[in-house]
Amino acid sequence: MYKPGPLNLITDVEGIRVGHAHNDEVRTGTTVLLCEKSVTGGADVRGGGPGLRDVEVLSPENQVGRADAIVLSGGSVFGLAAGDGIATALSSQKVGLQFGPNAPTVPIVVGAILFDLVNGGNKDWKMSPPYHDLGIEALKDAQVEDDGKFELGNAGAGLGANAGNKKGGIGSTSLDLGDGLIVGALVAVNSVGSVFMPDGETYWAQPFAIGDELGGQKANDKNQDAVQPIPDDSKFGGMMPGSNTTIGIIATSAKLTPAECKRIAMMAQDGYARAIRPVHTPYDGDTIFCISGGTKEIENGPRRLRRVSEIGAAAADVMARAIARGVYEAQK
Repeated sequence: MYKPGPLNLITDVEGIRVGHAHNDEVRTGTTVLLCEKSVTGGADVRGGGPGLRDVEVLSPENQVGRADAIVLSGGSVFGLAAGDGIATALSSQKVGLQFGPNAPTVPIVVGAILFDLVNGGNKDWKMSPPYHDLGIEALKDAQVEDDGKFELGNAGAGLGANAGNKKGGIGSTSLDLGDGLIVGALVAVNSVGSVFMPDGETYWAQPFAIGDELGGQKANDKNQDAVQPIPDDSKFGGMMPGSNTTIGIIATSAKLTPAECKRIAMMAQDGYARAIRPVHTPYDGDTIFCISGGTKEIENGPRRLRRVSEIGAAAADVMARAIARGVYEAQK
């Protein structure tokens, strides 16, 4: 029987560490994922207004095809500076590509940002946006020796987020596929679309929930219809392209190629569609990264395609659960 990993977090994947930093006055924050054993990565972008950092380095046709860190940040374009802080700090720790004894170490830090500039926080930062320092703080948080647990809901990149007209946040879940194969999701939910059915209480992703990760919510018995393309509690009206976004990461213990990571990131986008209505709009910058922890070899030949398909299917499910869980935790 399928079940979550021990923590029901993306950190159930061996070698994965997550850290947060946030500024309550500004109502924004940054989240970073470190993968100490990363072998490959990939990304898929579906939203019409993405804000990205170095995503093309993960494309299968390009060099590198992996990342030392993935950063999710609030702040719109200003939040991209969080990646600069993380890259500088990792370089000082000699994490990254080495080009010679006298050259700085070059970390591979990819990421995406969400728009939280109109959430009521104090954005009067003039020439000193907080994101460079937030990136460094999030990295320090990720590198603290701990038990793998991290805060969900109103934390990190999810602090200033909104999902439709409800509070958004950081969510994470995992699934144990057996034989040492784990799939986990981490997501910052700031969508135009709604995560709730018409009753405003039942999550679209509820059928995928495991245990009490959504507070023990049971299967809906109200026969609610999904016939309204734009639910009433989405935040349409007055939105600008790129002013929202759901940004997430899939991690798996499987040792994969860059092309396989790309395929799994694509399949995981179905988790967005299961949990948010509408999704991938011109107003969103929806992006999913996939990182391979590389601790679990999977078979080659025809059975490999089946295994990759299983990982991708699980990725869609854990992402749908993580989205609902992030919003659920933010409401508590």
